[in-house]
Amino acid sequence: MHAADPYASSLPDPAVQPEFYDGVVAKRAAAWVIDVAIVAILVVPMIVLTAFIALFFLPPLMLFVGFLYRWFTLAGGSATWGMRAMAIELRDAYGQRLDSTTAFLHTAGYALSMSTFVVQVGSALLMCGTERGQGLSDLALGTVMLNRRA
Repeated sequence: MHAADPYASSLPDPAVQPEFYDGVVAKRAAAWVIDVAIVAILVVPMIVLTAFIALFFLPPLMLFVGFLYRWFTLAGGSATWGMRAMAIELRDAYGQRLDSTTAFLHTAGYALSMSTFVVQVGSALLMCGTERGQGLSDLALGTVMLNRRA
């Protein structure tokens, strides 16, 4: 374990247990695509039920539905449906599943990064470049994405 690592006592060490982190960045990207498709499917009935008026508000509607979807699925199992399909999940700095508050904060950070291109690119670069594959929200909250059963 690395002495300077603040998560050394709670989370798997990437140098000692790399199987927890193997392929997680690619799986995270695939999970994101699945989750965007799920949110789009959830929005379609709203568009139809409003006689297509919701199309005028599509970006905020997608953001709102996506926020609720992400928050509730993270709070309910520490992973969205896309993450579950890819066999990955978020854990807090203590190695525990996310509670509702942490899920809300992680989702808020994600929504902020999605609304600002430069922040989103920076977060994606961090995921590719940090030892644990953490994005901005992860670094701020101490969360980490792990393979479910490494």
